[in-house]
Amino acid sequence: MALRINDVIPNLTVTTDLGEIVLHDWIGDSWAILFSHPKDFTPVCTTEFGAVAQLATEWDKRGTKVMGISVDGVEEHKQWKSDIEKTSGSPAGFPIIADEDMAVSKALDMLPADAYLPDGRTAADSASVRSVFIIAPNKKVQLMMTYPMSVGRNFAEVLRALDALQATYETPIATPANWEYGQDVIVAMSLNDEQAKEKFGDVKAVLPYLRTTKMPG
Repeated sequence: MALRINDVIPNLTVTTDLGEIVLHDWIGDSWAILFSHPKDFTPVCTTEFGAVAQLATEWDKRGTKVMGISVDGVEEHKQWKSDIEKTSGSPAGFPIIADEDMAVSKALDMLPADAYLPDGRTAADSASVRSVFIIAPNKKVQLMMTYPMSVGRNFAEVLRALDALQATYETPIATPANWEYGQDVIVAMSLNDEQAKEKFGDVKAVLPYLRTTKMPG
């Protein structure tokens, strides 16, 4: 069955370059991001891992743990990290799952159940393993993005989406197009005007179904 938004992330026990990890235990009460890659020592993925490493303080500010996934082994991951750190100028302190049997990629619906890796494979053989999952403290998937091989991920957008998810988490608001942290938000349609004003105070009715208010503190 395909993984969907609001599904609980499978509680897998995974092998990483930093040891064995149980996903739900690792997430704990934090937010988490899993970002996956089809193969170590590939150019686009190296720049992406470097971008994640450079944002270490931003993830910490948001109470968010990050973990990579690649369909290669622990030793390759350890060697690859030296390239990532060399090109990015930042330590890559996050774990990388060694998904050699593709169990994680299949459980997260990135590869068909009957997929296998041929001998001498290239990244193209596991190209669909280029996804981002943002997971809330309740262990439910909040957002999924999947990219082709040729397009590097924009981690500024991942940060923006994380900010929006955290702002709206268990709160009856939504964020408009191109929203940035601190800007006005949209009041959920589940609240009538009286309820909206009681909860948020000043509410601006742009349209009967589009009401905005200051981002809750």
